[in-house]
Amino acid sequence: MNTHPNPTPLVSMTIGQALRTTAAQWPDRPGILFRKPRWQRSWQAFDQEVDRVARGLIALGFQKGDHIAIWGTNVPEWLLTQLAVARIGAILITLNPEWKQAELTYALQQSDTRGLVMIKGFEKPGKDKPFVYDYLGTLQAMIPELSGLPEDQDLQVAEFPALRRIVIVDDQRHPGMMRWEDLIASGDGVSDATLHQAEQQVDAEDVAMIQYTSGTTGFPKGAMLTHNNTVNNARIATAHLFLSEEDRLCGPVPFYHCFGSILVNLGCVVSGATMVIPGPIFDPHNTLEAIAQERATVVYGVPTMFITELDERDFAAYDLSSLRTGIMAGAPVDKELFEAVTRRMGATEITIAYGLTETSPVTHQTYASDPYEKRHSTVGRPIEHTEAKIIDPSTLDELPDGEVGEIVVRGFHVMKGYYQKPEETAKTMLDGGWLRSGDLGIRDRDGYYRIVGRLKEMLIVGGHNVYPAEVEQALHSLLSDKVEMLQVVGIPHPKLQEVVGLAVKLHPGQYLTLEEVKARCEGNLEWPKIPRQLKIMDDFSAVMTVTGKIQKFKLRELLNASEEPV
Repeated sequence: MNTHPNPTPLVSMTIGQALRTTAAQWPDRPGILFRKPRWQRSWQAFDQEVDRVARGLIALGFQKGDHIAIWGTNVPEWLLTQLAVARIGAILITLNPEWKQAELTYALQQSDTRGLVMIKGFEKPGKDKPFVYDYLGTLQAMIPELSGLPEDQDLQVAEFPALRRIVIVDDQRHPGMMRWEDLIASGDGVSDATLHQAEQQVDAEDVAMIQYTSGTTGFPKGAMLTHNNTVNNARIATAHLFLSEEDRLCGPVPFYHCFGSILVNLGCVVSGATMVIPGPIFDPHNTLEAIAQERATVVYGVPTMFITELDERDFAAYDLSSLRTGIMAGAPVDKELFEAVTRRMGATEITIAYGLTETSPVTHQTYASDPYEKRHSTVGRPIEHTEAKIIDPSTLDELPDGEVGEIVVRGFHVMKGYYQKPEETAKTMLDGGWLRSGDLGIRDRDGYYRIVGRLKEMLIVGGHNVYPAEVEQALHSLLSDKVEMLQVVGIPHPKLQEVVGLAVKLHPGQYLTLEEVKARCEGNLEWPKIPRQLKIMDDFSAVMTVTGKIQKFKLRELLNASEEPV
């Protein structure tokens, strides 16, 4: 167990209790601000609105333990649903806003979803034309029976036997679906005593949400996270930033992901910081504008988000002087990006966090007071009330400092298991409560951890183990004058088994060849780590998840389809 400057104690508290506490402590302080379209509430007003949604859910027959899914972008109704579902002891199922019909069908069936709250859809900008996500059309194609059903009665659908109600955020009426406004109105007849009774039945050890993993290797698994898991993780992560009710947190990360639903949404609930949401989906201009105009002191994001913000054509026009701190997480952070965020954006106290959906999510995080080199080259030490170690993934034996192995953790934040997947749970959970991360890392003698790649992404080049994150960090330094963003993957090779393939996005006006890459690597990298294939990318959006994570298997397919490695 690690010691921390001012360790945050664990509490036994439901999400509903956390919001009640903040609303009572800072009733009139600004709590929630959505900028596009503008929607803002004080903490007390927001708490009251959550009550209205909770009453509506009770009126529809929802109760403790029911599964209620939310499908949408960063809109007020998503946040209200999250808190209202938690308040009555139901379980929130978070659905990826970019899922298509096959993924949605799987998730609704696998999760035994009883209620679905959804928006009509959204558009995401593309290079040539926008990507259109037509939720309404997708659902009507999935459940054609909806066309003949009234709006105000329970559903009976053979393909989705658990599903009883669909609520849509739309002014128009649609067969088989209830409008959001009608959900709210339906709760007018539910008494305070009934709501209070429902709230009192919720225990802090109950499951609060089922968060699906990214599913980059097959169908996703639903991690069951409790109220205590999520509330305490939000408290500790924000304590690392010294967040208070005086702060204003700009959160452009998607709500469906634990970065959004827990670190942004619940992080603001437990700290009292004002939540500033730039828009329904990530946009670098909207994020910078939100920071500048709302005087945000905190900003969250994955590395690709910060890269695109820094790359904005009119970046210098934004006054970011209010920024103090934040969290970068979701992928390795190189020194150049860290320095740009601290110096150009002014977030001098920015922290790096590491974690998993299965751990609610943070397990490691830096402090602004850590040595500078540790702040950008590591993910910090295990957070309070957390144990971590490096093991040999084959033997499960613990490894000494300085050796690469799999990171395993245990603590308050570990999930209850994967919903309805006992075999997968057993593979992930070890004896003694240890959870396997699937990530390869190194612990130094000071107890700081560095991520070197996914266990499944490790390359074997002529018998040598090569770790993508380690190579990427080295290449960032060697190519920083020409390359804005890069990724490496393994490419099949007839003699060496596989070799390093490099994909890059160049700075405007730059030119790069494989020969130049090799020349810069000579004398700086061991031969197995030197790229043997280069692909120039306009951007990485085609291989990126909605949270900005690179899907290595898609990138590998792109490189495999191009020229042979040499």
